[in-house]
Amino acid sequence: MPAPVLVEACVDSIESALAAARGGAHRIELCANLIEGGTTPSAGTLAVCRARLDIPIFVLIRPRGGDFLFSAAECAVMLEDIRRAKQAGAQGCVTGVLRADGEIDVDRTRELMDAARPLQVTFHRAFDVCRDGSRALETLIALGVERVLSSGQAATAPEGAETIARLVRQAAGRIGVLPGGGITPANVAALVRATGVTQVHLTGAAVHRSAMTFRAERVTIGNAPPRSEYDWSVTDAEQIRQVVTMLATP
Repeated sequence: MPAPVLVEACVDSIESALAAARGGAHRIELCANLIEGGTTPSAGTLAVCRARLDIPIFVLIRPRGGDFLFSAAECAVMLEDIRRAKQAGAQGCVTGVLRADGEIDVDRTRELMDAARPLQVTFHRAFDVCRDGSRALETLIALGVERVLSSGQAATAPEGAETIARLVRQAAGRIGVLPGGGITPANVAALVRATGVTQVHLTGAAVHRSAMTFRAERVTIGNAPPRSEYDWSVTDAEQIRQVVTMLATP
């Protein structure tokens, strides 16, 4: 590979952010609630990340899980979250809005972008549920988005590798294509070779076991898929390190 591939770690907690940095990640996407596909992180999480990390932090701006058809009130929340992320020192925003027909909501996405400037903007995986990926890519290019995060409109980026490669060719340097979804140390090198991307996005997650000695196993606090309240996902520094090393210039 002619140059190191940029590795962005997607994290939803301060411990995951610190682990990603220890593993050598070049940038993080900071969010909350990855179990819902990611939502806007707390102001406190961003502030502590800014204080403890020396790599760029891009903040996800998404007010809830579910679809990407946002109401006027939800868009107002996103605008306020962007304002606060900028004040807190974020280096980029990750966001986007769709229309009910599966096309990019140009007006609302432009409004979010205008609020984010001069920060960089990544259009998130709303792209993967657009009606027409090729048309959506041209729309994002016209809007001036710096990069698009995509699994190639498939369940995982490795499954969408052919589409990702096509998007890279179509983009022709006009917008960055950032593959994400299901990327691991075991498949990342093949994905990069197959697609020609220059950056990748992954969680590098592993299960964290609680240190609690007393456990109320009959009580479930959340309504997520069946999983113990005493296990959760945290970025594994070693997985990030493996990917960074693998994609570095020989």
